[in-house]
Amino acid sequence: MSDSRRTYSSQVFDGPDRAPSRAMMYAVGHKKEDFDKPQIGVASTWSEVTPCNVHIDRLAKESAKGVDAAGGKSIIFNTITISDGISMGTEGMKYSLVSREVIADSVETVAGCEGMDGIVAIGGCDKNMPACIIALARLNRPGVFVYGGTIQPGCATVQGEQKDLDVVSVFEAVGKHAAGEFTDEDLQTVEENAIPGEGSCGGMYTANTMASAIEALGMSLPNSSAQDAISEDKMRDCFDAGAAVMNMLEKGICPRDILTRKAFENAITVVIALGGSTNAVMHLLAMAHAAGVELSIDDFTEIGKRVPMLADLKPSGRFVMSDLVKIGGTVPLMQMLLDAGLLHGDCLTVTGKTMAENLANLNTKYPEGQEIIRPLDNPIKKDSHLRILYGNLAPGGAVAKITGKEGDSFTGKACVFDCEEDGMAAILDGKIQDGDVIVIRREGPKGGPGMREMLGPTSAVMGRGLGDTVALITDGRFSGGSHGFVVGHITPEAHVGGPIALLQDGDEITIDAVNNKISANLSDEEFEARRAQWQPYEPRYKRGVLAKYAASVTSASEGAVTDKFE
Repeated sequence: MSDSRRTYSSQVFDGPDRAPSRAMMYAVGHKKEDFDKPQIGVASTWSEVTPCNVHIDRLAKESAKGVDAAGGKSIIFNTITISDGISMGTEGMKYSLVSREVIADSVETVAGCEGMDGIVAIGGCDKNMPACIIALARLNRPGVFVYGGTIQPGCATVQGEQKDLDVVSVFEAVGKHAAGEFTDEDLQTVEENAIPGEGSCGGMYTANTMASAIEALGMSLPNSSAQDAISEDKMRDCFDAGAAVMNMLEKGICPRDILTRKAFENAITVVIALGGSTNAVMHLLAMAHAAGVELSIDDFTEIGKRVPMLADLKPSGRFVMSDLVKIGGTVPLMQMLLDAGLLHGDCLTVTGKTMAENLANLNTKYPEGQEIIRPLDNPIKKDSHLRILYGNLAPGGAVAKITGKEGDSFTGKACVFDCEEDGMAAILDGKIQDGDVIVIRREGPKGGPGMREMLGPTSAVMGRGLGDTVALITDGRFSGGSHGFVVGHITPEAHVGGPIALLQDGDEITIDAVNNKISANLSDEEFEARRAQWQPYEPRYKRGVLAKYAASVTSASEGAVTDKFE
């Protein structure tokens, strides 16, 4: 009798005519009896490119042990990863969002080609996490995601004061150095001590945001998103994920059974409560698209009306993810939200149980006196910090992260730049003044191409002490580490003739995060006159992966996906 768990591997390995396939696998360690077991791929994003992923080879091996112990046969394979933190502010950063598609395609390709019956996917950096979920949704074979875990904060004495540091501290130190506040030695001290070891960037930046969102989706085991990269808990999480995939095979549970509309609403809710990154908007849209779930930017607004921001986490807050780990992680937060009726408890998860059942089994609460997660009746912000803005500058929408600490509105004069480098140079050279709205355009999905993050400019603004007095808008996007009065994802982008392409120095711009509007004080007639003079831009790349990406990518408001279908 054939094994129903081996739907795909049986096509590759069963029968006399498949002897060549089996022969190849003997060479990599398979034994005769292994061909009767479900073949489980362990998709590792290990590399020495970035501290976020440098330890994932060890995690992959632990997940493989979990698969094998549960009666499967593990096969570890790698995909690429890139580092935003290293490439930020350079031409290389244009490959960052592109890598999400490359990673998703590669995981799908390997698993599809090799007849894998299930997948454990392990990610530890911004793009490889949503990429793994996109691939699992496309394949729709039993699969579990494992987060590589958060880094510990760095620590150093700077100008006589001991400070906790992280990657954003370095970017802001560059601005302080430019302003004369930091000496060369101060900058060097921060540089050498901010990133002490393995794990993803420590605040509620994009990596920790997406890990939390994926757990809320039900695609990783409880608290997988809130564990230190180097910890016994993380190793246990990896082992258990291997066993969980085998359990999903037994029960016939596939990713699209989990990735429902309600699950995505849960993910948005948790992202808002944690004060997560603006990148979550784009990535969740892309993940929903892969799962065949209808989701739009306006859903973030609707859900945001009823969900408060509760976490006092960096970049706008005081604490890092490792601090949240110490008090119990994300599970007590989700229990709070469930008890308040803000989560759908009936959503299925990779444990084979519902979210409510998982939380009831754990039954944990935060310790008395902790200050990281506020109670629901005393939030940091009573509604969402993620604001979807519309107006004559963004008829297709834009995304802002406004926690309230920046104020609720800003009006100023445009200082327009056609690339990130020019905007960054102006900030560091002291050319940006109080009341300016920095406009960085031609950085959208098509125009960049690749939609670079603006952590360099936003951190330089903070470092120069302008965080309360200037704003920055772009058709690019922001790192989860960015904070201040910033608006990204402006759609349509400049490259396709969006209104941002028509702005000129001195135009008055208003950002209203209460009424969710972004507009230029220009008449329709003035816009039309400028449009008549506008000339389309030449593509910056005409061959290679960036050119292919620019030719196929959709707008930021559609998730910047490359496999659009009706």
